[in-house]
Amino acid sequence: MNKPSIYGFTLDQMAAWLAEHGHKKSRAFQVWDALYRKRVTAFSDMADVRPECQELLAEHFAIQTLEEHTKQESADGTVKFLLRLQDGNLIETVLMRHKFGLSVCVTTQVGCNIGCSFCASGLLSKSRDLTSGEIVEQVMKVQLHLDQQKQGERVSHIVVMGIGEPFDNFEHMSNFIRVIRDHKGLAIGPRHITVSTSGLAPKIREFADSDLGTNLAISLHAPNNDIRTRIMKINKAYPIEPLMEAIDYYLEKTNRRITLEYILLKDVNDQPEHALELAELVGDRRSMANVNLIPYNPVDEHSQYQRSSQETITAFYDTLKKQNVSCSVRLEHGTDIDAACGQLRSKQIQSDRARATKASQAANQ
Repeated sequence: MNKPSIYGFTLDQMAAWLAEHGHKKSRAFQVWDALYRKRVTAFSDMADVRPECQELLAEHFAIQTLEEHTKQESADGTVKFLLRLQDGNLIETVLMRHKFGLSVCVTTQVGCNIGCSFCASGLLSKSRDLTSGEIVEQVMKVQLHLDQQKQGERVSHIVVMGIGEPFDNFEHMSNFIRVIRDHKGLAIGPRHITVSTSGLAPKIREFADSDLGTNLAISLHAPNNDIRTRIMKINKAYPIEPLMEAIDYYLEKTNRRITLEYILLKDVNDQPEHALELAELVGDRRSMANVNLIPYNPVDEHSQYQRSSQETITAFYDTLKKQNVSCSVRLEHGTDIDAACGQLRSKQIQSDRARATKASQAANQ
């Protein structure tokens, strides 16, 4: 039977669990220090923790539940990890290098049910949510990779933008954030954490009411309901009007700026008239919103979409700027590897299926 990841505990939860099992709550600080500061990979290596406590933890939990299946490294320093879960499922985690630090993009679900028609993540439907421990462990896997390089580098930023819809796994996603931001552990500040959603309006309101304090990004990708419904089926459940109302609630409640993600698809949503319509949609939210323009990474299975030309991207950007809309063009990472979210996982699963089919055919001959 697979044991759950010990990384799923916040410090308070760890203390409470130990107390329930006959240990002092203060023991949690020693365990926490071993996990996140000393970064041990075996309970027996927790030198400051009493042996009977080590044995108790080892009986109930695992430190390593993710196995590295494949690793792709880009010339720009981006590293994409394909990780195998205990149940055999595959997920992706990405390390990106920026001038401001090292960022990790984590996955929150196995597959995705949002069904954006341009996205590789949705090629395979969601089979389950990840636990908070499995999400935290992705960060730890990357940090251990950095430790092996012996350059003294540490993960400084987190983006919750990998496979899956974070707000569809709200409880585990929230617990993950509380773990990684704890100053006694990884100490990643809330302003260095960004959560992205495809637009689950009720959850945006819940997020605003939470104590998480992180940044919020909205995958908008279209200036009107017609285009958005065609490329994002989530728009049928939460059209632009209730989505913008939820955004307004978030802005008023938190007084925090948001990012509006906008992927540019050739001849679909990238024309000057779309930029003008987008500027009108942003409206009086200009001072609190930044539009992040994303050049499209083509996916073989979505050949109906093509990347906008650099000239078109520049024209779209310039149009927004002339309308006094704050905007930027996302700096691309890993363009020489499987850069699109979910692309490496999808290719590996397809390869495994093809290999299994070939083996089955050979066996039947």
